[in-house]
Amino acid sequence: MICITIVWFSLTGPSTFAERTVERFFILIFLCFMAASAHSGERVSIGDGEVNLTTFPMAYFADVTGAMAFDSVRKQAFVPSPNRLSLGTEPKAVWSRIEIVNSGDYPRHLFLHHPYVYHSKLAGFYLEDSGELVDRQVLDLDDASDSPLMYRGSAVYEFELPVGATRTLYVQTVSYSHQWFTLLLVDQEHSRRMLIGTHNDIAVLIGVLVALIFYNFLLYFASSNKENIFYSLYLVSGAVWISLSYGLLANVFNVYGAGIFKLHLSLISMPIFLTLFMMSILGTKDDYPREHLILKVMLCTLTLQFTWGLFDIHGALKPASTMAALMMLVTMGVTISLVRKGNLLAKFFLIGHSFFLLFNGVAVLFYKGIIGFTYVASHGVGIGITLEALMLAFIIAYRIRILEGIKDSQVELKRQAVTDPLTMLFNRRYFFTEAKDIVALAKKHGRAVSVFAVDVDHFKSVNDQYGHQIGDELLVNLADTLKFHCRSTDLIARFGGEEFVCLLPGCDLPEATGVAEKLRQAVEEQTVVLDGSEPLRFTISVGVASVDMASGDIQEALNEADRALYQAKNAGRNRVRAIESPEVSGKTLQPVS
Repeated sequence: MICITIVWFSLTGPSTFAERTVERFFILIFLCFMAASAHSGERVSIGDGEVNLTTFPMAYFADVTGAMAFDSVRKQAFVPSPNRLSLGTEPKAVWSRIEIVNSGDYPRHLFLHHPYVYHSKLAGFYLEDSGELVDRQVLDLDDASDSPLMYRGSAVYEFELPVGATRTLYVQTVSYSHQWFTLLLVDQEHSRRMLIGTHNDIAVLIGVLVALIFYNFLLYFASSNKENIFYSLYLVSGAVWISLSYGLLANVFNVYGAGIFKLHLSLISMPIFLTLFMMSILGTKDDYPREHLILKVMLCTLTLQFTWGLFDIHGALKPASTMAALMMLVTMGVTISLVRKGNLLAKFFLIGHSFFLLFNGVAVLFYKGIIGFTYVASHGVGIGITLEALMLAFIIAYRIRILEGIKDSQVELKRQAVTDPLTMLFNRRYFFTEAKDIVALAKKHGRAVSVFAVDVDHFKSVNDQYGHQIGDELLVNLADTLKFHCRSTDLIARFGGEEFVCLLPGCDLPEATGVAEKLRQAVEEQTVVLDGSEPLRFTISVGVASVDMASGDIQEALNEADRALYQAKNAGRNRVRAIESPEVSGKTLQPVS
């Protein structure tokens, strides 16, 4: 209606003083109405119910100089906004303006929370009543340990709002680098709850990272694999940055301000250790020279930025978001290239790094002020680090499994190399290698060592009459009998064909001869039942000799045992003959049906 009246006056034109007065009156009312409408968009109305405002309208002014006084700031044009802001690195100081009116029937005791103030340099609170400044409190984060405004990393400003009163609250936030914060308006009960439950989510993330750090340090000390130490240092950097940036250090240890601001260097050390981890676990140095060169160039760039940060942390952090974006693109490109070349671990790394890229990409946009304030945006780096850390832990576990499989295969190959495939006894090569050590140890302790050679009597006739399969089964049976009657410290081997050898440490010649005789008797008395054949009985001949401990010559002792074996065969078989010992004889039994 006011607009129509003004338009009508403009078209007809005032002709009298009275008409001009009326026109001016309506224009004044219209301007007041528009001003009130514009201002009401920032106004927060408080009733008689509970107050727990996590979302409300306000306005802000970005002071790029960071030096403007309050009297100058309050005259500036403020931009309407929500109570959560991310404005990048340009403004040194941001002033937030909140108009609060008590529309209820009772006076209210309210609290304004600044929960992310710990990463700021300074915070100020200015309360106006009807255009007059009634309270001013400034919080210097370098000297905030005893301030009543500071509680566990959060700034809490307390004020009264009488019935029907409208008050304007200005909040000044001066940052070190990136401007992002949120403001909350609550009553006393909700203020207590916020302070009690603060940063629990961050504590969970840090707990996961600390467990992984501890586990991988143990793996490094156990295996000395470089990727474990790189991964652990990456996690340490991530845990430090998350604890610092999301307030856990301020909350638990009550530390903040310029004194710990250099810990933001962990934002640069993280990609350094992640790059080293990639180069180590994906084997780029030996197998992928082009990708390795790309990663080395990026590593050198990050190292230069880290060195810069040691002397000028504020300057080094300004391009940190851009460097993070570049690093994510380079590592993603290298990973995709390795996947295309068939690197199995790169596939898993690509999955974990995709999580990192997604959430950190959102965080980069947030820190640059391109997207608004959300939980995922403000906590994107922490979420991305944790998700990637879990996937990298899986990669390490998977690689350990691969290495264990390779190790088992190598052990099996070694076992096959020293084992007779038919009887599963040691072969001739392993016997000589191990026998040298056994004789050397016995010589050191002044103990005797003996050896005996075993041969199956008439083995050729068994093969000719029953076939080689039955002959092989008979040899397996003899091998089992040898293992049963010899000690665990004795070294048993198959030298080839039907010939077996046993080295007996700690046995002199008579003792070894007694062992050989018990073996001969056991073979003679047993009846062997083989598949697809009639029961068989067979005998063995054994030659025993002692090792000359002065020379420790194993071959000479085996030659003596062979000579004794041939003496036993020439004497009628099924007997034990020891060099320079009495013969122990028996009766040779032939296979029976």
